[in-house]
Amino acid sequence: MDIVILAVVIAVVVLGALGGLIVGSRRKKQLPPPPPAAPDITAPPAEPHVGDEAETPREEPRRTIEEVDLPDGSAPVVVEEPPAEAPEIEIPEPTAGRLVRLRTRLSRSQNALGKGLLTLLSREHLDEDTWEEIEDTLLTADVGVQPTQELVERLRERVKVLGTRTPEELRTLLREELLTLVGRDMDRAVKTEPEDRKPGIVMVVGVNGTGKTTTTGKLARVLVADGQSVVLGAADTFRAAAADQLQTWGERVGAHTVRGPEAGDPASVAFDAVKEGKEMGANVVLIDTAGRLHTKTGLMDELGKVKRVVEKHAPVDEVLLVLDATTGQNGLVQARVFSEVVDITGIVLTKLDGTAKGGIVVAVQRELGVPVKLIGLGEGADDLAPFEPEAFVDALIGE
Repeated sequence: MDIVILAVVIAVVVLGALGGLIVGSRRKKQLPPPPPAAPDITAPPAEPHVGDEAETPREEPRRTIEEVDLPDGSAPVVVEEPPAEAPEIEIPEPTAGRLVRLRTRLSRSQNALGKGLLTLLSREHLDEDTWEEIEDTLLTADVGVQPTQELVERLRERVKVLGTRTPEELRTLLREELLTLVGRDMDRAVKTEPEDRKPGIVMVVGVNGTGKTTTTGKLARVLVADGQSVVLGAADTFRAAAADQLQTWGERVGAHTVRGPEAGDPASVAFDAVKEGKEMGANVVLIDTAGRLHTKTGLMDELGKVKRVVEKHAPVDEVLLVLDATTGQNGLVQARVFSEVVDITGIVLTKLDGTAKGGIVVAVQRELGVPVKLIGLGEGADDLAPFEPEAFVDALIGE
């Protein structure tokens, strides 16, 4: 009996504990939030009204659409674009006496030859060692072996006859002998005005890097300064930007430039340039040719082709070979090769104001048998000057 009562008590206690746990867990659970209240729907804002500080609107007369003048649509409205500005045409300085004006620039690097010779000739006793020094001075100045020997022989004879030598007598003596060496009687005029026709045709040839295209542009300035009209033929189609460079030079002085596609046929461009020169009544056509390595026979043959094609119009009046004076005797190799392909009629020596030796004028004339007609004395647009022997020699021997 006691066991039954104990079991009943235990059962009651267990049931009470379970009931307490259930009630506690229910208290811990949160009730779900109440559903949100329905939002208040407000009416859209009313049209703005005049504020307290705003001015009261005034009634103004209004026009109807019938009273407004509208375009009738008969003439379209044209918007005028500003005309493109043509490049300003420059007026080159006259070429007469240009070398005299540039003489100071020339003498800065050239008169070492003349001063060196005057110093040696002024010695009281001119022995064999002194004459050897004179020869060395001439050879160093790129005069060349044969011209040097000739000049030394003439100087020996004249000094022996002269006897006592004053500085002024020596200067006169040296000036005369250098003029004879340079050649005062050579025809140095650029042939641009044939008597029986127009235009005159000038080809400019030479190796790239000698300033060939720049020289062509400067020559156009020389001709324009002398009152001639010029057409430029950009036949150097293989060098990038050569045609652009030449056209820029032409635009500065109002010269028309004929050009073709890049890497096109140079002979075709040259042919068209002469044709347009005839049609325009120009005085001169200047043709800038390709100047790649002169050792490549095929390319030199192409240069000969350009000349032959141009001569279907008319004979070429002048073929100017551009040489870099700073290359000295090495430039004579180029001169020989070009002279075998085309008949060189004149030489243009560029960069003669730098490290070039004045004697190259003598050497290249002896090598080709043709005169130096133009010399370049700087980077300026008007630094290309007709060669004048007297002014050149005076710059060599200094004041």
